[in-house]
Amino acid sequence: MPAPMPMSACSTVDVAAALARLEALLPLRARQRALPPAWQAVHRALLRTFAERGRPPSRAELAARLPAGEAAAALARLVADDLVVLDAHREPVGAYPLTLEATPHALLLGGHRLHAMCALDALSVAPLFATEVRIASRCALSGAPIRIDQRGSELLAITPAPDVRVGIHWQTPCGAAAHSLCREMVFLRDGGLAAQWQQGDADGRALLTPADAVAVGAGFFRPLLHD
Repeated sequence: MPAPMPMSACSTVDVAAALARLEALLPLRARQRALPPAWQAVHRALLRTFAERGRPPSRAELAARLPAGEAAAALARLVADDLVVLDAHREPVGAYPLTLEATPHALLLGGHRLHAMCALDALSVAPLFATEVRIASRCALSGAPIRIDQRGSELLAITPAPDVRVGIHWQTPCGAAAHSLCREMVFLRDGGLAAQWQQGDADGRALLTPADAVAVGAGFFRPLLHD
């Protein structure tokens, strides 16, 4: 990957305020910490396995990490708390920020091809796992392709230009956030299209520079991997 590229110093949103608002709508850290310690460990293992193997562990693999008889209850709780998303066969298919479900945000992570739940999640994967990631997405308004290379929190390259923005339409999740709130966190090709998408609603529709989105995403997800 290329050397880190210079980023614009402009900021479109207060990072701390955006992080607090996201945690209020989707309190993953608080939900994880309310779990029994063994179930917390299972959730962390699920995230790490996703990144290392390019897929989440199966129900059987998760069960092997728990005392006999706890697996069904643990997985049910993880799903109820929206920490894990299941497929039609009741197997794990996603754990924020990663999913096997097709989304507009494709990732190349450690040789594995995955998807992120949303644009913000896509920018969160590299800092969460301290690794290199290539994002291939598209502008939510124009459909123009957007590609971003990252190494940890460093933004190495953005195509078509550093003026790409992340838009967040703040709303309370309906069911799994992956299928509601996340669909309203999008990439926008440039500042002009971002302003068009925002529609003058700065309170309900936030705009983040890529660097700001990385900071929000890292602050939101990193605590999920620490005891």
